Amino acid sequence: MTFRIGARSIGKEFPCFIIAEAGVNHNGNIGLAKELIIKAKEAGADCIKFQTFKADMLASVGAPKANYQLKTTDPYESQIDMLRKLELPYEAYPELLELCKKIDINFMSTPYNEEDVIFLEKLGVNAYKLASMSIVEPSFLRFVANKRKPLIMSTGMATLKEVMEGVSAVLSTGNEHVMILQCTTNYPTELDDVNLNAMITMKNATNLLVGFSDHTQSNIACIAAVAMGASVIEKHFTLDKALPGPDHSSSYTPDEFSLLVKEIRDSERVLGVSTKSPTLTEQKNIEGMRRSVAARVDIPAGAKINKDMLTLMRPGTYILAKDMENIIGRTVNKSLKSGAFILATDLN
Repeated sequence: MTFRIGARSIGKEFPCFIIAEAGVNHNGNIGLAKELIIKAKEAGADCIKFQTFKADMLASVGAPKANYQLKTTDPYESQIDMLRKLELPYEAYPELLELCKKIDINFMSTPYNEEDVIFLEKLGVNAYKLASMSIVEPSFLRFVANKRKPLIMSTGMATLKEVMEGVSAVLSTGNEHVMILQCTTNYPTELDDVNLNAMITMKNATNLLVGFSDHTQSNIACIAAVAMGASVIEKHFTLDKALPGPDHSSSYTPDEFSLLVKEIRDSERVLGVSTKSPTLTEQKNIEGMRRSVAARVDIPAGAKINKDMLTLMRPGTYILAKDMENIIGRTVNKSLKSGAFILATDLN
């Protein structure tokens, strides 16, 4: 299965689609959002992703902060007050999309309510990325899927049963351009909690493309995910880890993200293709590295060859090692010195 986001094809036979998750790391500032876009492009990301929401429709006044948010923001501040400061003004979006188009990087945003989807549809977005919480919201999944755009869904906090139910809700709309990301909803994520094998379990259970949304603080999980067949990698992205806000400290800076992209691309080079055959450089080495059949001892003319008379020596340009058994029992028509290669013309 393959699908496209903008001009970019995504699937098993294509390079991994790398998303710089800017999220709310713009801190509600359009200038900061634009700089994130530019830096993500320079770092090699295929896509920059934001989050589209209205705080008053996302959280109630009494909703507590997540544990990680209590550590990275004022613990006495309510979740809704924090979210209000992280809203990206609707009027900023056309400028952001125009900048993405200008510098050739895909724009994506995560909607949290139907109103957010309607707004993004009016902007003409190419695809949707849904947060982990949405995997257990079938009505919302169907609403987004009915827009007939490619849909990428994170699966943090979910069981396989919940993932299957979420996927079923999407597929019920007839939209088959969907993929799922293994994700651990904790910032930062410990390596022991990544569980990349679950990505393969979901792939086998759903027969969908899979990927990985990473919240760890190293590159190893992303590299392993690519080696295991991830078609999408998502990583949080910031300009400065020290900026105020819930996600900056666990996000990658431009330099860190650039290194991640390089290592992902290098990993893809290492993986190569599924065909087992010698490379062009190997083909040039075959003759010098493989061996031919030679005399282990002096062999007199008329002698019948046995295995003890033979050895293998480089280069592989005479009777090849695989054919050695075919000459055992034959007689030589001339004497051969120890170390001499045996030729077909030497045999009766």
